[in-house]
Formats: sequence, structure tokens, C-alpha cells
Amino acid sequence: MTNPSLTRRQVLQFGAAGFLGLTLPRLLRAADPPRLGGTPSADHCILVFLNGGPSHLDMWDMKADAPPEIRGEFRPIATTVPGIQLCEHLPRLARQAHHCTIIRSVHHSVNNAHAAAVYCGLTGHDRGDANVAVGAGPSDYPAVGSVTGHCRPPETTVVPYVSMPYITAEGRGGPPQPGFFGGWLGHTSDPLFVLRDPNAPGFGMPELSLPAEMTAERLDGRQDLTRQLNQLGPLGKERRLQDMDGFQARALDLLISPATQRAFRIDQEPASLRDAYGRNIYGQSVLLARRLLEAGTRVACISWAPDANATWDTHGNNFVKLRTELLPQLDAAVGTLLADLDARGRLERTLVVVIGEFGRTPRVNPAAGRDHWNFCYGLLLAGGGVRGGYVHGASDRIGARPSSNPVTPADVIATVYQCLGIPADLELRDRLNRPFQLVPWGTAISEVLA
Repeated sequence: MTNPSLTRRQVLQFGAAGFLGLTLPRLLRAADPPRLGGTPSADHCILVFLNGGPSHLDMWDMKADAPPEIRGEFRPIATTVPGIQLCEHLPRLARQAHHCTIIRSVHHSVNNAHAAAVYCGLTGHDRGDANVAVGAGPSDYPAVGSVTGHCRPPETTVVPYVSMPYITAEGRGGPPQPGFFGGWLGHTSDPLFVLRDPNAPGFGMPELSLPAEMTAERLDGRQDLTRQLNQLGPLGKERRLQDMDGFQARALDLLISPATQRAFRIDQEPASLRDAYGRNIYGQSVLLARRLLEAGTRVACISWAPDANATWDTHGNNFVKLRTELLPQLDAAVGTLLADLDARGRLERTLVVVIGEFGRTPRVNPAAGRDHWNFCYGLLLAGGGVRGGYVHGASDRIGARPSSNPVTPADVIATVYQCLGIPADLELRDRLNRPFQLVPWGTAISEVLA
């Protein structure tokens, strides 16, 4: 498209700016969504992924009666639901327990390597050997956000699926972890990656702003001219070029969308509310996720680590790191999110998922840490379509194995899809028109559903 005042690079390309990972036409180009039956209980989802493997024994499946080398240093506290206890360092979440389901019996047989377990936790699928599972690939099963954006496109002019604040690497300097991308749905279903710190002064989205001299009226005029030119001559008859014009038009619509512009104006939030979410990259990312969902985005994912070993992978100093950094930040972000959504009347239609790829070993190691443990761990669900004040399943006396109602990541992902109105056995087609079922061996956990 010829445009001396607004270049293709200015309008469509954001990857070089280090803020958005994809061009808007690629983000917005997708096949027609499939027809879905049933009624969704949630219109949106915020997925908080505690990358690295959070310690279930020190968060929401505490073993106060176990020996010291098992129970660790923290004590449980009461919540708003009689009989349900959480860690003493999660007081805000404890006040929101009546909105939450806690599952204490998740397990999988995938090896304990981060990438393989992350992929399993986010898609419900096992890619096999750890060496094969490192790095995202085009044959991966797509992320929940990719599927939801494909099956239930937003009703407003916004990006369907956003991931932030990192593209988490498998180890420092390693390849991107699988499970966050479009996989066999294609790059057009990848998320929009927001890779700036929303807690930084002056956070904004200049890459999605028109130059000062380019008004919306001038842009509309140029689009009209381009459409007229594309209808003339043999080039105008090329379906591929017509499609590209359509993709560009949708990209430009997104560019000037008031909803998109407003969503990123996190500075418009009251300072007290920003403080409540936590003045750090993760707390403000959760707040930004809420703003994006209000604008119409279907799924916002927060990957809580720049690399797999950076945050929740507490092989050493587990209790110090949890007490001084990780649990207070999580408590502020998610505890405030649930209260905020509830106060705004949005929790009923917003599913909140807090999950990791596995738990930590029951026994504390000599470095005062806990190691990888996929044989039993826990997670938290709240909001759209989920029972409040409920605990599903249990672990044994030391948190090593499920003792009742065991569930797999495939079951958890099937439950998420069920809430979003997407059948877990839905058949979708890849770029070569090959059929795939989303999670054929996953079963939605009926007891968890409201």
C-alpha cells in the first residue's frame, strides 16, 4: 500500500520495536471460526502461569501435621470458607476463597523437565522426550488463548489473545517454551506479546499510535483509495491481494480502535488500585490483563518468569524467596484481581486460572529448597463457571501422591475449555487441512463446574 505519510513499517510492523512480536495482519488473519454448541459460562480468561513450578505444599496444600522436613516453615491460616486453609503469606487470597476452587490432586507422568511439563500443563498434551519438547514448534498443540481466539473471536476490535510480560525461555538464553503459541493453527493464532514492563514510568503503546499528522479521517481516505485501486486491473482480481487488503484494513481498524488505545492506558487506573495489585511487573501485568479483557480480549496470559529457572523454580532458599517475594506478589495481584473483578460485576463471566507445570518435592532438600515434583500438585480456579469455596481432590499425608479424585492436566484444560464454551473433543484443522481434536483424552471435571 503506497502511503508516504504512514509507512508499512510504522503501521504494521512492531517486532523490531521490542514490544509486539507479530505484525497485525498476521495476528488478525484467521479462518472462519467453527460453529460451537452449548452456552459458555465465561467470556474471558486470565491465565496466571507460575512458570518454574510453584510449591503446592507451601501455598494451598499445606501439611501442618507432617514432620518439619515435610511441612516446611510456613503455617496455614483460615479463609472465608470453613475448613479451607491457605498459606499465611496468602492473606488476600484467603479472603477470596469463597470465589475459588482449589484442586489438590493434579498429576502427570510427563518427565520433570520444565519445557515438557509446561507444554503438558498448558495444552493437556505430552510431546514426549524432554529433548524433543524443548522449544516451541509448528506441530505443537495450540495454546488455550489461540484456540479461544480462533473459535470465539472478540466482539470488539481488539486482539483476541495477549501474553505478557515475557516470552519465557527454557533456561537463560534458551528457546521459547512451548504451550504459549498457535502451533498447528499457524502463526496467525500466536498471541500478541506485550514485552514492556507496565510498571515502568511512561508505559504506553506508541507502536499502536498514528503519527500526529495522520488523522483518522485521512487514514480512512487512504484506505478508500487503496480499495478502489485494488479493484482495477488484473491485480484487483487476485484473491490473495484482496485478502491482504482485508487483513490490512482490519489491522488499521485495530490501530485506531479507541478500545485498544484505552486498554493500554494503565496510568488511568487509581494509584491506590495500582498499589493494591503490586507495583511490580507481574502485578501490573495482571491489572493490564483485566483492562484488556474489559476491552474485549478473550484470553490474557501472564507467564511469571523471564526464564524457567528465574522465579518459582525454588531448588534453593524456597522459603526465603516465597516469603519475601513470590507469595506477597502473587497474593497482591490475584487477590486484588478477584476482588476487583467481583466489584466490577465481571467475575461471573471471567475465568481466572492460577497454575504451574508441576509442584515441588515433599521433602525439603539440603539447600532449604524443594525440587521438581510432577506426581502431585495443586492449582486455583475462580470466576466464570467455577464453584466457589470448594476443594477438589486431596493428596496423601505428605503431599506426594493424590489420595482422592486424581486429575490430569488434560482434565484441567478440558475444564477451562468447557467454561469458555469450547468442547474438549472439538475437531479443528491445521494449515494442511488435517483434523485434530483439542484434548481427546481430557474430561471436564464436573464437580468443579458451578
